Amino acid sequence: MAFRNSQLGRLTRLYIANPLEAAVAALVYALFRLLQIDVASAVGGFLGRSVGPRLSVSRRAFANLAKAFPEMSAEQRRGVVRAMWDNLGRVAAEFPHLDEIAVYGGDGRVEVIGAENVDRLRDDGRPGIFFSGHLGNWEIVSLAATQRGLPLDRVYRAANNRLVEWLYRRGRAAVEGALIPKGAAGARLLLGAIRGDRHLGMLVDQKMNDGIAAPFFGRPAMTSSAVAELALRFSIPVVAAHVERLNGARFRIRIEPPIVFTPTGDRKADVAQATAHVNAIIEGWIRARPEQWLWLHNRWPD
Repeated sequence: MAFRNSQLGRLTRLYIANPLEAAVAALVYALFRLLQIDVASAVGGFLGRSVGPRLSVSRRAFANLAKAFPEMSAEQRRGVVRAMWDNLGRVAAEFPHLDEIAVYGGDGRVEVIGAENVDRLRDDGRPGIFFSGHLGNWEIVSLAATQRGLPLDRVYRAANNRLVEWLYRRGRAAVEGALIPKGAAGARLLLGAIRGDRHLGMLVDQKMNDGIAAPFFGRPAMTSSAVAELALRFSIPVVAAHVERLNGARFRIRIEPPIVFTPTGDRKADVAQATAHVNAIIEGWIRARPEQWLWLHNRWPD
């Protein structure tokens, strides 16, 4: 009986739930695509801040804020959570418009600080790594590289629903470079990219169960060590970059000078130190604009 129920559940997901989920996602994508980007962003922000704070998952955001900013009042935390949802709604609404965003020149929608650091990695004849976090509209940070003539192979979490996955890939087609799913197969592709002198883009601010414990807001947090491992193993430069939302669908991208981690011979200690350095950079970004980080990650589980 248990096997039969399991089979029924799988078939229900495959033939009913997954197509329904994909249809809703495609409809929302198409509706936001029809709107001009500033209008879409405003609508997405309104929906996000109106609905998001009422969802049960917001309790995790409040808990995370209490751990990271114990000095914040309850009212301040409510303001941050509401603004976080506004930003998240805007990110979703802007996603269908990624191919319209000109990072350099254009209508001045994006201000870039440190574009020369992209050029340095593009022209040094070596592979390299860009890392960022879920701040501002993180989907556009890769545009700063690809629109400067530097393709990025990006590591991402694949959607469980194959139809939704197709939609994600369609939206991200504006960025030149491969999409590498997380997992064992993705790890092999990462090594292949580095050995092929390509450049990687990673979002490294989420909890990673198979990572290492590294300080983050004064607490140990399980963190991906991939940036440190690859940079130390292959002696390649690492660039930190993040997006700050300025007003509506207008942004500032900050691209920092390359970091070169120098091995000391103690691999474990080197990886731990480099990973802690990466976390410290991301923490600095979040402290500057806490309302623009995605506080919904289970970053510090009890």
